[in-house]
Amino acid sequence: MRVGVLSDTHGLLRPQAVEALRSCEHILHAGDVGDAAILEQLRSLAPMTAIRGNVDCTGVCAALPETEAVQLAGHWVYLLHNLDDLDLHPAAAGMAAVIYGHTHRPEISRRDGVLFLNPGSAGPRRFSLPVAVAIVEVTPAGLEPRIVPLDVKGL
Repeated sequence: MRVGVLSDTHGLLRPQAVEALRSCEHILHAGDVGDAAILEQLRSLAPMTAIRGNVDCTGVCAALPETEAVQLAGHWVYLLHNLDDLDLHPAAAGMAAVIYGHTHRPEISRRDGVLFLNPGSAGPRRFSLPVAVAIVEVTPAGLEPRIVPLDVKGL
C-alpha cells in the first residue's frame, strides 16, 4: 500500500503535490489545511484522513479532529499536528508511526521501533525550508518512508 503524507498546506495545494500523491491509495494530512477545498481535492485522489492544525480555526477545517489513529494495511498510524502535543506513548499504544507537521521541516526518525515522520510543508515556503510531501510504502514487514521534495519556484 502506498500512502501519501502532507502537512501545512495553509490554503495552497500545489499541482506538484497533487501529482506526487496521485498514485497513493490513502492520503494523510497532518494539519494546517487552511482551506476546506483542499480536503475535497485530496479526497478526489484517494481515501483521506486529516486532522486540524493551529491555523484551522474556522469552518470545516475547525471541525477536523485534533488527533487521529488510522489503521493502514495492518499498521496503526497516529496523526497530530504539533509533536510537542503528543499525548501517548506510541510504542506502548501499538502505533507503528507518528505523523506530524507544524515545523515545516521534513524529518524521518525512529524511536522505540516507531516511525516519526514530518513530511514538511506542502504549502507556502517558510524561510529557506524545502517544499515537500512524503510517501510511505506500507508492507507486512513495516513502513518505508521517503521525503519527496517538490520542484517549485518562489513561494
